[in-house]
Amino acid sequence: MGLIAYIKSLFILQLLVGFVFVVSGLIINFIQLCTCVLWPIDRQLYRKINTRLSYSLWSQLVMLLEWWSGTECTIFTDQATVDKFGKEHVIIILNHNYEIDFLCGWTMCERYGVLGASKVLAKYELLKVPLIGWTWYFLEIVFCKRKWEEDRDTVFKGLTQLKDYPEFMWFLLYCEGTRFTPKKHEISMEVAESKGLPKLKYHLLPRTKGFTTTLSCLKGTVSAVYDVTLNFRDKKVPTLLGIVNGKKYMADMNIKRYPVEEIPEDEKECATWLHKLYQQKDALQEHYEKEGSFPGPTIKPPRRLPDLLHHRCDATHLACAKPPAFSKFFCCFDLPILYNLILTHYWLVY
Repeated sequence: MGLIAYIKSLFILQLLVGFVFVVSGLIINFIQLCTCVLWPIDRQLYRKINTRLSYSLWSQLVMLLEWWSGTECTIFTDQATVDKFGKEHVIIILNHNYEIDFLCGWTMCERYGVLGASKVLAKYELLKVPLIGWTWYFLEIVFCKRKWEEDRDTVFKGLTQLKDYPEFMWFLLYCEGTRFTPKKHEISMEVAESKGLPKLKYHLLPRTKGFTTTLSCLKGTVSAVYDVTLNFRDKKVPTLLGIVNGKKYMADMNIKRYPVEEIPEDEKECATWLHKLYQQKDALQEHYEKEGSFPGPTIKPPRRLPDLLHHRCDATHLACAKPPAFSKFFCCFDLPILYNLILTHYWLVY
């Protein structure tokens, strides 16, 4: 184990990373609360401010993936598709197989300048999660209880409200509804069989209601749907703990763009389109399993410095404060200096 790898595995340094995220997150949430007075006066100004505040928090998590663990993301798509990244409102359909798939999605958002305005159709339970749920609330994230009778009005109102969003947004949908597990897959395929739908090997049966509703409500705003299939080389299964410990992963993302004009407007036909899309995604995963790579040209978008520099500034200001609760740890050695040396190392080397 190298010196840098050993230092990153130290619990006290990982504690500092968590401390910076939690304290800065609480400060950001307080500022977001203060911006609520702007909502009835200037809604677009409120949105622009909160987009940048959320970036201040999400960029710290992206920093962990890109700079702390050194995880690399390779895109498999054509240049024409890449040229549109960050320049249009889109819906993202992503497979849900890993703990860190949302981080990989945020990495692409960061590299194309839409991280602060990224959206998701989230579980209602996440609203109660400190920092993440609270930040999402101020970002007008749509929360649902997965009971359509209860969610109908809330979902329609929340999605329709986003039609005039001033920043280009990427709206993430996990159409499978939950993370893939063998047990869930078995149950899902029983449902597919009962409905006469083709079985999937690497995905759960997609839930079409969320997709068709989102596409319908954002009609005229969203210009395309990006189908994203994520996988990791050497059949590795990445974890959040692995990222915190500085473990490096190699992520591959196949992205295909579908203009909304090519997607049926009728709800039943749109649902059928989504089922066919997941059959294609399944075939793509089968190809990856056999070949160890997706087909097509590859692009490696460069990492940007803002997320690293932002976290470095937060670490310096908050760690130098040395709150009493952490005084026993901080008195051993100058953690801010040590932590910033590691961040500088990644800045210079990568």
